[in-house]
Amino acid sequence: MSQSPFPAVAAQPDLAAQEHRTLDFWRARSIFAKLRAQNAGHEHWSFVDGPITANNPMGVHHAWGRTYKDSFNRYHAMLGKELRWQQGFDCQGLWVEVNVERELGFTSKKDIETFGIAEFVRLCKQRVLTYAAVQTEQSIRLGYWMDWNDPHELRRLRDLLEQDPSQVITVEGPDGLVTDTVEMVVGRLGLPEVGGSYFTFSNENNDLIWAFLAECDRRGWLYRGIDSMPWCTRCGTGMSQMEMNEGYSDREDPGLTVRFKLVERPGESLLVWTTTPWTMTANVAAAVHPDLDYVLVEQGGEERFWVGKVALKTAVQGDFKVVDTQKGSFLLGLHYTFAFDDLPVAQEAFAGGVDETGQAPYRHRIIEWSEVGEDEGTSIVHIAPGGGAEDFQLGKQLQLPVIAPLDEAGHYVKGFGKFEGLDAAGVAAEIIEELEALDFYYHLEPYTHRYPHCWRCGTALLFRVVDEWYISMGEVYDQPRETLTEEQVEASLRYQIMELVDHIEWYPSFGHDREIDWLFTMGDWMISKKRYWGLALPIWECTAEDCESYQVIGGREELSEAASSGFEALEGRSPHRPWVDEVVVPCR
Repeated sequence: MSQSPFPAVAAQPDLAAQEHRTLDFWRARSIFAKLRAQNAGHEHWSFVDGPITANNPMGVHHAWGRTYKDSFNRYHAMLGKELRWQQGFDCQGLWVEVNVERELGFTSKKDIETFGIAEFVRLCKQRVLTYAAVQTEQSIRLGYWMDWNDPHELRRLRDLLEQDPSQVITVEGPDGLVTDTVEMVVGRLGLPEVGGSYFTFSNENNDLIWAFLAECDRRGWLYRGIDSMPWCTRCGTGMSQMEMNEGYSDREDPGLTVRFKLVERPGESLLVWTTTPWTMTANVAAAVHPDLDYVLVEQGGEERFWVGKVALKTAVQGDFKVVDTQKGSFLLGLHYTFAFDDLPVAQEAFAGGVDETGQAPYRHRIIEWSEVGEDEGTSIVHIAPGGGAEDFQLGKQLQLPVIAPLDEAGHYVKGFGKFEGLDAAGVAAEIIEELEALDFYYHLEPYTHRYPHCWRCGTALLFRVVDEWYISMGEVYDQPRETLTEEQVEASLRYQIMELVDHIEWYPSFGHDREIDWLFTMGDWMISKKRYWGLALPIWECTAEDCESYQVIGGREELSEAASSGFEALEGRSPHRPWVDEVVVPCR
């Protein structure tokens, strides 16, 4: 019997040892380098890596995704195609900041500013380099073929950053030696002259985004606006729609029902429900659906309450008698009083507003809203434009006054009487006490629901009126896409992105439909974060009191030409805070 050419397989093979033997074989014989040389100059196949944040070691889910990516690359390499073989690391943003803050024991943005922004940003860079090295080693162990940086070199650069970021060093690149300051070498990682993985904190990446934002401004898409946005009080920053959707989890809140006392119908009140008692101080209106049924119930012979018919048995506590039934349209335009009408901020906001006839001052009133439903609460919705995104948009449409209760830390600002300085997230007891004292309280019970939390630190989000920078996604047209004119598409960024989505081959195919649906429903893109370790927006605003002009700078070279002072602070530095804050650009 002839001998088998294959070695015997053990009954219980040591799989890890086999993997190491394979890795050693690849390394000893330079298999990856030979593959690249073999395919050099052939048909190009481009692979763009969606990077992992270099913030912690890889998880199993990262390894899973990287295995898919490696399979695609190897398949096209086996077809003889030339690849760039470059993967990336996401480097900037709150994920990194929050972990550095935890290591330092910080609990708020004030701690960072006391510590020093420059020192904090350096620690963020160092953390990225630390975990880029760790993830590189993990990926090599996984068998993922890429043009990897030497992990020891990444750690050396990390340590040199701590010693002196301005010291001049020389590193070896693919085509020769590269000499620069430590900080600028780190900022050139992934560029052709240095090689290796790309890093999103690179000077080039930041420069390209500055150019993109300048182009957005040139096309009229960039604007500064006021909105009521989800806000993390611990991180001190607003959240985009996508970020908010990442952080929903179950939470128990106080389900509070209050009375809004009708002016034109003495002895009658609306029963209104909320799970955010703190927003009651910012109430300006109550909304009903004109086509839903509402009932007037009597309790105790004297009190009468309006409530949605479907919500009757859950919203009304105790015995009651139905004395009237009407459509929501019957209630529209009625006015009411509430517990917090005498707060200075409410007095000021109402004095500056107008009622439904266009006359000052504004008065609480019942408004129409087609989004009012029967699934929860009382079918009468408390409207506080200063405490909710939908409320804000509705208020904008109806020109309702806005009462903005909170500062960055989620505390009540001046003008809110006894609530001034209190943490809104923990003020329910004080609100309820005031409601009871003024006879506007009705009922309280715990309510468990899905609620948005900060997807980075886990803090429950509050909605806050903010002044931020946005990229306009453009109008959503009430017509089929195929009927749009070139001018309509040119005027709306969302449709331009849709055209690109149409040219992508999606696996599975329903990914195309999901992406198009997301683009249809996407709001304007909030790009300002009011944080430290991230892209510094290249927007210089005039500080003159009566001037609203601003300039969007398209890159470092353009900034050097536009600056009147402070540019020297950026010499040898990456375009991050605090150094970019030193640059002064005169008003045009």
